[in-house]
Amino acid sequence: MAMVVTYLEMNNAKDLRPGKVVPDLLLRRVDGGLPLVRATNAQVGAPYGWRSASRTNKEWQELMRCRPLRQYRFLTLKDETVGVANVEPQPDGDVEITAFGLLPEYVGMGLGGHALTLTIRQAWDSEAVESPAVRRVWLHTCSLDHPNALRNYQRRGLTAYRTEVEVE
Repeated sequence: MAMVVTYLEMNNAKDLRPGKVVPDLLLRRVDGGLPLVRATNAQVGAPYGWRSASRTNKEWQELMRCRPLRQYRFLTLKDETVGVANVEPQPDGDVEITAFGLLPEYVGMGLGGHALTLTIRQAWDSEAVESPAVRRVWLHTCSLDHPNALRNYQRRGLTAYRTEVEVE
Protein backbone atom coordinates (compact mmCIF):
# COMPACT_ATOMS: atom_id res chain seq x y z
CA MET A 1 0.00 0.00 0.00
CA ALA A 2 1.38 3.44 -0.95
CA MET A 3 1.33 6.41 1.37
CA VAL A 4 1.87 9.96 0.10
CA VAL A 5 3.80 12.27 2.44
CA THR A 6 3.53 16.00 1.76
CA TYR A 7 5.92 18.52 3.30
CA LEU A 8 4.60 22.07 3.63
CA GLU A 9 6.18 25.33 4.69
CA MET A 10 5.51 28.99 5.35
CA ASN A 11 8.43 31.37 4.90
CA ASN A 12 6.81 34.57 6.14
CA ALA A 13 4.39 35.06 9.02
CA LYS A 14 2.47 37.50 6.82
CA ASP A 15 1.47 34.57 4.60
CA LEU A 16 -0.82 33.20 7.32
CA ARG A 17 -4.45 33.20 6.25
CA PRO A 18 -6.42 32.85 9.49
CA GLY A 19 -9.30 30.45 9.80
CA LYS A 20 -12.70 31.43 11.13
CA VAL A 21 -12.29 32.50 14.77
CA VAL A 22 -13.71 30.10 17.34
CA PRO A 23 -14.32 32.00 20.59
CA ASP A 24 -12.84 30.30 23.66
CA LEU A 25 -10.48 28.09 21.60
CA LEU A 26 -6.99 28.53 23.06
CA LEU A 27 -3.53 26.98 23.16
CA ARG A 28 -2.25 26.00 26.60
CA ARG A 29 1.36 24.96 27.12
CA VAL A 30 1.72 21.73 29.07
CA ASP A 31 4.59 19.69 30.49
CA GLY A 32 5.40 17.00 27.94
CA GLY A 33 6.34 14.60 30.74
CA LEU A 34 2.79 14.38 32.07
CA PRO A 35 1.05 11.06 31.33
CA LEU A 36 -1.99 12.99 30.10
CA VAL A 37 0.11 14.60 27.37
CA ARG A 38 1.26 11.24 26.02
CA ALA A 39 -2.27 9.83 26.30
CA THR A 40 -3.85 12.81 24.52
CA ASN A 41 -1.29 12.72 21.69
CA ALA A 42 -2.02 9.00 21.34
CA GLN A 43 -5.80 9.60 21.21
CA VAL A 44 -5.42 12.27 18.53
CA GLY A 45 -3.08 10.18 16.40
CA ALA A 46 -4.53 6.69 16.80
CA PRO A 47 -7.09 6.99 13.96
CA TYR A 48 -4.27 8.01 11.58
CA GLY A 49 -1.55 5.58 12.64
CA TRP A 50 0.70 8.22 14.24
CA ARG A 51 3.83 6.85 15.88
CA SER A 52 2.86 8.72 19.08
CA ALA A 53 -0.21 6.51 19.38
CA SER A 54 1.90 3.44 20.05
CA ARG A 55 4.87 4.84 21.99
CA THR A 56 5.52 3.22 25.33
CA ASN A 57 6.24 5.34 28.40
CA LYS A 58 9.93 4.53 27.99
CA GLU A 59 9.90 5.60 24.33
CA TRP A 60 8.07 8.82 25.23
CA GLN A 61 10.68 9.64 27.89
CA GLU A 62 13.46 8.95 25.36
CA LEU A 63 11.77 11.29 22.87
CA MET A 64 11.64 14.02 25.49
CA ARG A 65 15.30 13.49 26.33
CA CYS A 66 16.36 13.61 22.67
CA ARG A 67 14.06 16.54 21.78
CA PRO A 68 14.40 18.99 24.70
CA LEU A 69 13.20 21.98 22.65
CA ARG A 70 9.88 20.40 21.69
CA GLN A 71 6.95 22.31 23.17
CA TYR A 72 3.69 20.58 23.97
CA ARG A 73 0.35 22.36 23.92
CA PHE A 74 -3.25 21.38 24.33
CA LEU A 75 -5.94 22.99 22.26
CA THR A 76 -8.69 23.84 24.71
CA LEU A 77 -12.28 24.96 24.27
CA LYS A 78 -13.84 26.44 27.39
CA ASP A 79 -11.11 24.73 29.46
CA GLU A 80 -11.80 21.33 27.91
CA THR A 81 -8.96 19.66 25.98
CA VAL A 82 -9.94 19.18 22.33
CA GLY A 83 -6.58 18.53 20.65
CA VAL A 84 -2.81 18.88 20.53
CA ALA A 85 -0.41 21.32 18.89
CA ASN A 86 3.28 20.58 19.40
CA VAL A 87 6.10 22.67 17.93
CA GLU A 88 9.85 22.25 17.91
CA PRO A 89 12.34 25.03 17.17
CA GLN A 90 15.21 23.72 15.04
CA PRO A 91 18.56 25.08 13.83
CA ASP A 92 18.73 27.97 11.38
CA GLY A 93 15.41 29.48 12.45
CA ASP A 94 13.13 26.63 11.39
CA VAL A 95 10.19 25.62 13.57
CA GLU A 96 8.46 22.31 12.92
CA ILE A 97 4.87 21.68 13.85
CA THR A 98 5.49 18.12 15.03
CA ALA A 99 1.92 17.24 15.94
CA PHE A 100 -1.39 18.93 15.26
CA GLY A 101 -4.85 17.47 15.52
CA LEU A 102 -8.14 17.19 17.31
CA LEU A 103 -9.46 14.46 19.53
CA PRO A 104 -11.82 12.27 17.47
CA GLU A 105 -14.96 13.54 19.19
CA TYR A 106 -14.15 17.14 18.14
CA VAL A 107 -13.37 16.44 14.48
CA GLY A 108 -15.94 17.98 12.12
CA MET A 109 -17.02 20.73 14.52
CA GLY A 110 -15.35 23.61 12.64
CA LEU A 111 -12.42 23.96 15.05
CA GLY A 112 -9.52 23.00 12.75
CA GLY A 113 -9.00 26.27 10.88
CA HIS A 114 -8.73 28.43 13.98
CA ALA A 115 -6.79 25.75 15.86
CA LEU A 116 -4.20 25.66 13.07
CA THR A 117 -4.09 29.47 12.95
CA LEU A 118 -3.24 29.55 16.67
CA THR A 119 -0.61 26.85 16.18
CA ILE A 120 1.10 28.60 13.27
CA ARG A 121 1.14 31.89 15.20
CA GLN A 122 2.70 30.08 18.15
CA ALA A 123 5.34 28.57 15.87
CA TRP A 124 6.23 32.02 14.49
CA ASP A 125 6.42 33.36 18.06
CA SER A 126 8.84 30.61 19.14
CA GLU A 127 12.40 31.45 20.09
CA ALA A 128 14.64 30.87 17.09
CA VAL A 129 17.62 28.51 17.31
CA GLU A 130 20.90 29.55 15.65
CA SER A 131 19.15 32.44 13.93
CA PRO A 132 18.09 35.97 14.92
CA ALA A 133 14.46 35.10 14.14
CA VAL A 134 12.17 32.30 13.00
CA ARG A 135 12.50 32.14 9.22
CA ARG A 136 10.32 29.17 8.37
CA VAL A 137 7.48 27.12 9.85
CA TRP A 138 7.02 23.66 8.39
CA LEU A 139 5.23 20.35 8.89
CA HIS A 140 4.42 17.19 7.06
CA THR A 141 1.20 15.30 6.58
CA CYS A 142 0.36 12.07 4.85
CA SER A 143 -2.48 10.43 2.99
CA LEU A 144 -3.38 8.50 6.17
CA ASP A 145 -4.17 11.73 8.06
CA HIS A 146 -7.65 13.26 8.17
CA PRO A 147 -8.92 13.88 4.62
CA ASN A 148 -9.20 17.65 5.32
CA ALA A 149 -5.73 18.03 6.84
CA LEU A 150 -3.84 18.95 3.68
CA ARG A 151 -6.57 21.33 2.55
CA ASN A 152 -6.57 23.06 5.98
CA TYR A 153 -2.79 23.50 5.85
CA GLN A 154 -2.97 25.00 2.37
CA ARG A 155 -5.89 27.29 3.27
CA ARG A 156 -3.83 28.71 6.14
CA GLY A 157 -1.05 29.61 3.70
CA LEU A 158 1.36 26.68 3.95
CA THR A 159 2.71 25.57 0.58
CA ALA A 160 3.96 22.15 -0.46
CA TYR A 161 7.67 21.94 -1.18
CA ARG A 162 8.17 18.17 -1.38
CA THR A 163 6.06 15.06 -1.88
CA GLU A 164 7.21 11.50 -1.37
CA VAL A 165 5.50 8.20 -1.99
CA GLU A 166 6.30 5.49 0.55
CA VAL A 167 5.41 1.94 -0.36
CA GLU A 168 4.88 -0.53 2.47
